[in-house]
Amino acid sequence: MTLYKKTAHELHDLLTSKEISAVELTENIFERIDAKESEIGAYLEITRDVAEKSARSVDEKISRGEKILPLEGIPCGIKDNICTKGIKTTCASKILANFIPPYDATVVKKLSAQNPVILGKTNLDEFAMGGSTENSGFHVTKNPHDLTRVPGGSSGGSAAAVASGEAIFTLGSDTGGSIRQPASFCGVVGLKPTYGRVSRYGLVAYASSLDQIGPITRDVTDCATVLNAIAGHDEMDSTSTAENVPDFTKSLVADVKGLKIGLPKEYFVKGIDADVEKSVRDAAKVFESLGAEIFEISLPHTDFAISTYYLIAPAEAATNLERYDGVSYGERIDGADVVEMMKNTRTKLFGEEVKRRIIIGNYALSAGYYDAYYLKALKVRTLIQKDFTDAFKNVDVILAPTAPTAAFKIGEMISDPLKMYLQDVCTVPLNLAGLPGISVPCGFTKNNLPIGFQLIGKALDESTILRAAFTYEQASGFKADIKD
Repeated sequence: MTLYKKTAHELHDLLTSKEISAVELTENIFERIDAKESEIGAYLEITRDVAEKSARSVDEKISRGEKILPLEGIPCGIKDNICTKGIKTTCASKILANFIPPYDATVVKKLSAQNPVILGKTNLDEFAMGGSTENSGFHVTKNPHDLTRVPGGSSGGSAAAVASGEAIFTLGSDTGGSIRQPASFCGVVGLKPTYGRVSRYGLVAYASSLDQIGPITRDVTDCATVLNAIAGHDEMDSTSTAENVPDFTKSLVADVKGLKIGLPKEYFVKGIDADVEKSVRDAAKVFESLGAEIFEISLPHTDFAISTYYLIAPAEAATNLERYDGVSYGERIDGADVVEMMKNTRTKLFGEEVKRRIIIGNYALSAGYYDAYYLKALKVRTLIQKDFTDAFKNVDVILAPTAPTAAFKIGEMISDPLKMYLQDVCTVPLNLAGLPGISVPCGFTKNNLPIGFQLIGKALDESTILRAAFTYEQASGFKADIKD
């Protein structure tokens, strides 16, 4: 039985009707992992014992005639920069190769309250710094649609696990597109919530003013269900919003009549792949046929988003990564004295991309350059935020490509950081503005590679983008294509 191809809500129905057991479902997914993991490389750690124990507890609950929660017994994966008590959390870095957190991240606590089956920790670019998962300190994850191509990043392992049937849903993190871009590359659904909607406590920090945890799923319904489980205020995170969390599944209504959708002209410029542009514009036509109103809009400071992001994010990263000194925790390479020990540890255990961003960040924050670079980037960030504020006076949501291309070849861009950074052109503006965005499958290239579009919403208005995404999904028939 190909249970690994089903959505969480379909599996929930099968569990409640006792057509399958949680143990049977878990065994089916582990059989899939055993068959596919050697070629995909989605995971860094498999927690088979933990998963089997959870599955048995769900079956016992069902046998007692008790109702189960929407995600109870559903197999999932957790990105390996999210702390899990008693389970290694490495951030795909050799400097944390054996780090076992003494506590759970808030999202893990919230998710655990629903008793899903946690299969393991998924691969990523080291410390979430990258867009291809080639920067992992341990191995490269491959795209299930084409094993010669990247799955995107930094949540590449999370997206590949869902797309290959090695998990039903996963959690990822998004600092500059790290949920949405891999979701697009792997043909699945990925949601970056509003900054502050989901607690960052226990998420290993990359860029603290940009990081946000969110779900990667098979369809929009599952996305809303997982967001219900992880969203909400957390006193352990000072940036967590106290706004009430609605039931996002109530947004799953197939109706966009009168919805005003903006198409930003700056996102459809020279360099965008022709197949990507056609698929996204075709999606706009679908919305229009369903009664939505389409408007061309302008987000004039989009051209500055990449340079702004790659000053702010590395500056915050350089500060956050100061703690990895070989003293408090993590791995250590000794030297003649404490200075040499720290130098050896950071030089040999950080990867090239992490070191590159630390250097950029420290330069931008250094005396004499702070005003010229970092402070100026903060001012441009404000202008980018204002662009969105002005646009949302006239439209309800914004429709744009998730990425300018489909998945690229492994090794194609890794030696050209600037070319790699430009892949983030469609995603980083949302992080700078703190807005929610969802990537939804909308087609395939001539090479049969998945394409996704993103819907961008107003702050704390995940409900509207979920409704629009659900409406499109129901009308178009595009859903995650689980590759055999």
